[in-house]
Amino acid sequence: MNTYTRQQLALRNGQDKPEIWVAFEGKIYDVGRSRLWRNGKHYEHWAGQDLTDELKDAPHTHSVFEKFEVIGVLNP
Repeated sequence: MNTYTRQQLALRNGQDKPEIWVAFEGKIYDVGRSRLWRNGKHYEHWAGQDLTDELKDAPHTHSVFEKFEVIGVLNP
């Protein structure tokens, strides 16, 4: 599996590059097919970043990530 840096993840924000990726618990997910992530934004969250710490404020659990493809891991 590919490993990406935080800088590489940051470019996959739906603006700088067409990919829309987010990280959660060390895995990077492609959320680009979700209508909820259009243009790289989901409510007050932006793609291209690690959302691990932000999940506690979300109205859903970590299981939401199960429907997205894991495309790599985040280099710590």
